[in-house]
Amino acid sequence: MPLILPDIAESSHGSSNGDGGVVMTTTLRPSSPTTVSPTPDALQDVEIASTGSGAFSWADREYTGMFEGPEKTLEIVFRRSHDEHVDTSIGEVIEQGSTNGCNGNGLLQVAPHIVDDGLVQRVGLRKLQRADLDLICGRARCTILSCISNRYMDAYVLSESSLFIYPYMLVLKTCGTTTLLRCIATVVELGRRIGLEIDWVGYSRKNFNFPGDQAFPHQSFHQELDYLYSHRNLCERLDGNGYTLGPVNGDHWFVFVADQTIRAKALDQDTDRVLNIMMFDIDESVSKKFMYDEYDTNIDGESKEAEVERISREQTCKSGISNLCPGAVIDPRAFEPCGYSMNAILFRSYTTVHITPESGSSYASFETNQKVASYKALISNVVRNFRPKRFVMTLMADEGGLKQVKDNPLTDSGVHAKIVVPSTDKGGTPMVYKRSSLASIKMEEDCCCMMGNWVLEKASSVALDGMAIVQRPRGFSVGGVGAG
Repeated sequence: MPLILPDIAESSHGSSNGDGGVVMTTTLRPSSPTTVSPTPDALQDVEIASTGSGAFSWADREYTGMFEGPEKTLEIVFRRSHDEHVDTSIGEVIEQGSTNGCNGNGLLQVAPHIVDDGLVQRVGLRKLQRADLDLICGRARCTILSCISNRYMDAYVLSESSLFIYPYMLVLKTCGTTTLLRCIATVVELGRRIGLEIDWVGYSRKNFNFPGDQAFPHQSFHQELDYLYSHRNLCERLDGNGYTLGPVNGDHWFVFVADQTIRAKALDQDTDRVLNIMMFDIDESVSKKFMYDEYDTNIDGESKEAEVERISREQTCKSGISNLCPGAVIDPRAFEPCGYSMNAILFRSYTTVHITPESGSSYASFETNQKVASYKALISNVVRNFRPKRFVMTLMADEGGLKQVKDNPLTDSGVHAKIVVPSTDKGGTPMVYKRSSLASIKMEEDCCCMMGNWVLEKASSVALDGMAIVQRPRGFSVGGVGAG
């Protein structure tokens, strides 16, 4: 993969990885004060049209057999204009029979065990109408396919990744050649119309596998930063900083954070954290499970919609993905000719999985904001499920949230940073992943970002560097995974 370095002023922040890898943690700012002239595209961003969503369809994209799996992620936290701070995870009872466009048929899938009787007005961002959400997604060049909800959040499966909406927080993940940042002005304006102002903005992505395929403003991290800074006339809170974590000659992670949060007065309230595992070169037998033509199609009497729903469920069960989020409400989606997306919600937490099984660019991602004390069992289960040749793991957390994590391979050193995954074959040799690099940084007030690279190495079936390997040929690890 060609190395593309952003042509911007850089100031390195020291970060020792302890693994011998070449690591950079870099703060990025424009080399001179940013004065971006309004382009027709930028002017269009500022306007919120009352009609038309500009929705993107799969038919608009020519399938080439290669796909940019790693997602771009945008997280925006709002607060009410008159509030000092806000609890983004506040719960609410949902109006039964709501027609917010969920599930594509006007029906809202609501987890039955948490719905109360009665009607309560939806608050914050959850008051946005389906047309508003279509407008946001249209700017990013993706469309809503389905939705599940509970009293805390709405989770939308998109044509390319996922959208999560809490009363005062929006998380939008898009893959491929989507134009995620182009929706920011729309989100800012829609928030303003319902009495909200931005509290925190985070944008992140891994370096692209196929950077030449990207459209404006995602053709380089420099271009993305300039685009973000050009929106300061819309909201001064978008004035943040950009960072690069990881080896510049390998897999690395770009992060932009604009943190204007007025910290909560209650102790330990700011404990949010998001774990993301990006897996590459997944096992061919696993990839095959996400090929649409591997399943029965064109069954007499079965509609196309019913066929997609059936195959989506079959892929979820056959791949073992359903075991990664026990107790959660799951909304899966299979794609033709290949590919898979899934959202799962459990109380205040979400889990999302996205898979690109194409040979030569196979990729699977697993992301969750579950607040767990130990990630080791969860990470082991996820990696075992997909058996990649390498993976990148990131953790973005408030300082308080990081303190709550007692067992984390991103903070371990030496042999304890290795991840040992039991074989899926009885009596088989465990898969051992060695951490090749690690980078971390604390930015703004208390946002901590960590990024590590792991690669598969040969392992002994008896011991590893003095550490005994306990073979567990069947079943998943237990412990460490709970409700958010």
